Amino acid sequence: MTPPARRDGTPESRRAAQSRQTRAKQRATELFVPSATTTKRQHVPADRANQAADQPLHQSGGVRLQKVLAQAGVASRRMAEKLIDEGRVEVNGQIVITQGLRVDPNTAIIRVDGVRIRVDEDLVYFAFNKPRGLQSTMSDDLGRPCIGDIVGEKIAAGQRLFHVGRLDADTEGLLLLTNDGELANRLMHPRYEVTKTYMATVMGEADNRLVKALTRGIELDDGPAKADAVKIIDVFQGRSLLVVTLHEGRKHIVRRMLKTAGFPVERLVRTKIHTVQLGEQTPGTLRALNDSELRSLYKVVEM
Repeated sequence: MTPPARRDGTPESRRAAQSRQTRAKQRATELFVPSATTTKRQHVPADRANQAADQPLHQSGGVRLQKVLAQAGVASRRMAEKLIDEGRVEVNGQIVITQGLRVDPNTAIIRVDGVRIRVDEDLVYFAFNKPRGLQSTMSDDLGRPCIGDIVGEKIAAGQRLFHVGRLDADTEGLLLLTNDGELANRLMHPRYEVTKTYMATVMGEADNRLVKALTRGIELDDGPAKADAVKIIDVFQGRSLLVVTLHEGRKHIVRRMLKTAGFPVERLVRTKIHTVQLGEQTPGTLRALNDSELRSLYKVVEM
């Protein structure tokens, strides 16, 4: 048999052809697991982790493990069975190498190649563009407009949503809403230094002296505060447009820093939380976070 020709038309040696065929077979059987909705080293709340550890590995009324993996987008059922045979699947801390195991997707902690697979479809994650004048609460005793007025249908459908942090009524822009309490708590915790970016319109013509003052630190009544980065976008008619990035979460921190520096805020819009951006999203609307955004949030808070 004549060896196959290479792209340049010259014959390929038998050994090279065999090597090429072997590599092709290996690529055909490899699975790109991270394409599923996954989070490395995903943290599990202690009560849920204990619950999972205390349960027997096999749940008689559960769903077959290969089906759970397929529904999570890890692989087809057939290839999921191959993953199990190769000892690459872990359930509740134990490596599974036998077929037919049934699990409860709502409680089981499942990993493939050490990567946590999120199979709880009840968890939801939204980016919300808060309009000016809206209270950052799900309900308001004084009857003022609040987030709950906009997402009321989802709450009525049984989705208990948390707002991750808050914006004062006069501040617009990006808020994250979720029913994942662990993620919400971590995103707000100062330990993880999750950055937020704001677009601020201020009174006064800003220059590099303001940039240096904000990045070096401003002394406030509750201690010093400093921005991670400041950029002057425009200066016009006695006003300036700035982009301010910082990881602090104290109340009214951006407004207070700019006022103390001599540049009171006229308008403030939060445009970004870590890698999640507001973009062209219309005020008062929700959109679901995509897998890339969610993985990025989990990574920054070590989940």
